[in-house]
Amino acid sequence: MIKRTQIETIKNSLKHFPIVGILGSRQVGKTTLAKELLKRHKNVIYLDLELTSDVNKLQAPEIYLQQHKNEMVIIDEIQRLPELFPLLRALVDQNKNNGQFLVLGSASPALIKKLSESLAGRIIYHELTPFIISEINNKNNQIKKLWLRGGYPKSFLAPNDLISAQWREAFIKTHLERDIPQLNINTSSITLRRFLTMVAHNHASLWNTSNIARSLGVSAPSVKRYLDIFTDTFIVRQLQPYFINIKKRLIKSPKVYIRDTGLLHALLNIYDLEKLQAHTIIGASWEGFIIEQLINIAPEHWESYFYRTNSGAEIDLLFLTNNLEPVAIEIKYSLSPKISKGFWQATEDIKCKKKFILYPGQESYKIKNDVEILSVNDFDKIFY
Repeated sequence: MIKRTQIETIKNSLKHFPIVGILGSRQVGKTTLAKELLKRHKNVIYLDLELTSDVNKLQAPEIYLQQHKNEMVIIDEIQRLPELFPLLRALVDQNKNNGQFLVLGSASPALIKKLSESLAGRIIYHELTPFIISEINNKNNQIKKLWLRGGYPKSFLAPNDLISAQWREAFIKTHLERDIPQLNINTSSITLRRFLTMVAHNHASLWNTSNIARSLGVSAPSVKRYLDIFTDTFIVRQLQPYFINIKKRLIKSPKVYIRDTGLLHALLNIYDLEKLQAHTIIGASWEGFIIEQLINIAPEHWESYFYRTNSGAEIDLLFLTNNLEPVAIEIKYSLSPKISKGFWQATEDIKCKKKFILYPGQESYKIKNDVEILSVNDFDKIFY
């Protein structure tokens, strides 16, 4: 079993907050992590709101939860019963104990936080992502395996690439045919599959709503709604552009990424490293893989953007630190990375002192103008 890096942080939160939330995509390991966290707790109640039998237990939720006030209660898929949130507030205010409830959700943080506004000051959230590089054993091409298969546990840990590919295809099918309709989205799974495949083909590119709408044969508002649906369910990342007060013509559209490269490759029918190496998506795929890794391990409150001007100045990933210091990152899929003129220009535009080039090699080293070339094993140098 792969130990998740967040487990100690979540344990600590249970000591200091009455309610702890773990958010993340379906099948990412939230339930497994929750049960691992609570192995040492003797009195635990687990409720899965996808099971009719468990939902029935909550027909009179106040009575049921009061009966278990001395036990920790795990509520899985909490977004399915949003009316529980005000009740949880009343219960934790009455009992005054930390670690009373552990709630798991597969809707977006924005949606869950909106539903749980009444719990302000009583709940802390953690997002559980697919496996990241620091969680796997970097031997025998494990990073390449993570890149190819993605980090969903059943995909990454599958006995071979074929089984992994079959799992990812089943995951996509279930997400389109079951999970999204449960969010009261009345769009055919065929249309959503076509849309998601278009996102995959535009991975790491500027998003053009009008072009996608025209290709799909639907309205621009429909395309925006589809994109938001997949963003809210942790499938797509919209990386926003960074704006500063300079006299430049800046790009204003977001860049889009399929967050898990295993799902990206499944949508593009890429199921082994040989096919990935030969595919035109390889550079964009690597860029998205690295960006997702970095955002997932960045310190809390660091903000992530990209930067691009119409004249060609560009930064693949731009972090703003807690003190608003910009950190510029360029991502190259090359063992001999060459820094583009656009990167130099962009870092001059926004006065970046910290500049990094990330590449798939093994050695990290510094070059001119305080730029550091980093291997995937030295990501943490960015954050200190």
